[in-house]
Amino acid sequence: MSNVYKALIVRKDGGSFKRSIEERNISELPKGEVLIRVHFSSLNYKDGLSCSGVRTVTRHYPHTPGVDAAGVIESTSDNKFKVGDHVVVISFDLGMNTPGGFGQYIRVPSSWVMPLPDGLSLRESMIFGTAGYTAGYALELLQKQNIFPEHGPVLITGASGGVGSLSVALLSSLGYAVSASTGKSAAKDFLKKLGASEVMDRKSVDDNSGRSLLKEVWAGAIDSVGGNTLVTALNSTKKHGVVLSIGLVSSSKLEATVFPFIMRGVILQGVASSETSMTDRIAVWSKLANEWKPKNLEYLVDDCSLENLDSKIDKILSGDILGRVVVDMRS
Repeated sequence: MSNVYKALIVRKDGGSFKRSIEERNISELPKGEVLIRVHFSSLNYKDGLSCSGVRTVTRHYPHTPGVDAAGVIESTSDNKFKVGDHVVVISFDLGMNTPGGFGQYIRVPSSWVMPLPDGLSLRESMIFGTAGYTAGYALELLQKQNIFPEHGPVLITGASGGVGSLSVALLSSLGYAVSASTGKSAAKDFLKKLGASEVMDRKSVDDNSGRSLLKEVWAGAIDSVGGNTLVTALNSTKKHGVVLSIGLVSSSKLEATVFPFIMRGVILQGVASSETSMTDRIAVWSKLANEWKPKNLEYLVDDCSLENLDSKIDKILSGDILGRVVVDMRS
């Protein structure tokens, strides 16, 4: 095993942040029980923020982003694992302040490491990645609140992004009628092929009438936009429906009234997937690998190499990515 590997490094240069592929030494990695040779990673919006110097994501530079990684264990001091095990690491501090999946090696605490679920390849696990786990965890929460296909359509906002597109694919494959909201006119065919029953312009989920309650439309909603879109979803959800908040692409403000809650019994719940236990992770990932696995999973993917990742980072920051970018780290 060579101690030298390639990684995408972000460096602070005056008031800007610059990215380059550099050679690093394994000895420079932080302490941890498990050393993993990364085979695949994936690109998330949080990675773009880490590359841009957003201090709520990454505080220290130079840094290697990549909140997702799938690969093979090369050494371990924890007897729960053995050399050669295929494993997945998502979220925790990976790619934030700990060198992440855009390097060919990571070294992490064993508590962050999950065995690759039966039914998934390493590459497929990164089609899901953090975005897919978040979508799966959101689906789990909907079902725990008894929101099933027979109860009515589910709204998914920001539907062309990573979490949104995987939510569309997951729910539609299980028989839900999915109303997909997007600001990208070019995404309509993409979302229809993923199984959306209806594709709406995001303006139709941005009510400015000032009314506290709107017509009951959705049994549930998965919102990654926030702001007035989240308020509109709340005001349009059926009695005893569930609205899940997973993001704030538009705004972190919530200027809502209590009427959806006290008049219709609507539940608003946050989805903090990065804070879930390993037990919860394994349970959801097992479903993603088996009974929840969409047949059209490959349609979501844009494969790229580490060398071609730079332009994809720019595109995810400008909102020009549909679905998921999987990064092949093997060469």
